[in-house]
Amino acid sequence: MAVRRKRGKRRRKRSKENMIVEWDPKTKLGVQVKKGKITTMHDALESGFPLREPQVVDILLPDLADEVLDVNMVQRMTDSGRRVKFVITVAVGNKNGYVGLGQAKGKEVGASIRKAIENAKLELIEIRRGCGSWECGCGKPHTVPFAVTGKSGSVEITFKPAPQGIGLATGEVAKKILTLAGIKDCWAFTNGQTRTTVNYAKAVFNALKKNTEMRVLSSEVQSIGILSGETEPEEEKESSMTEEAA
Repeated sequence: MAVRRKRGKRRRKRSKENMIVEWDPKTKLGVQVKKGKITTMHDALESGFPLREPQVVDILLPDLADEVLDVNMVQRMTDSGRRVKFVITVAVGNKNGYVGLGQAKGKEVGASIRKAIENAKLELIEIRRGCGSWECGCGKPHTVPFAVTGKSGSVEITFKPAPQGIGLATGEVAKKILTLAGIKDCWAFTNGQTRTTVNYAKAVFNALKKNTEMRVLSSEVQSIGILSGETEPEEEKESSMTEEAA
């Protein structure tokens, strides 16, 4: 008796080269990324060109992760009847210095999530990390380098540096966004209606934006160990140090 094998769909991961070949850029930043003139996300954000195509982020940050923060159903009465749409709030990040927040509205949940992810990629920012806690002084980029405050609606949140081992002493929404940003330790103090997930997420993202906009002296950068964007893993650092010593 012949045994039938179940045929499942094989998902093939597209390589970076295939994505570049299939993609037809429409902006100056996209053209430079496809030609290979811009190879890092830091250079793309510092180029001065607006980020209008999500394919730029897909190529420069292939390990980007996403997290659905809120799914809200909204209804509207019209002459033809009741219309239902879904408002999706999504956060994306590579867990190593880059994070974005986006929203989208649509009739279907799946399509709205994909659109929200694309919008979050277009709002990607590069954050600063360091060791701003006076209790720690390790010099590693594990927390926020200084206190920052963000606000959206009635929600106001303040992030303060924390020593190593504390973890993320925040709410669930802020914890998800900070994890995607690559922050491991942080104190958080909130005011307002934090049960409103959308405003809570926007307040967290606003605080991280102020983190990038604040002016820092070069002496403070060295003393606190402030780093912007991606950092090398500990294994790569140890291997590079051993090679230099040899």
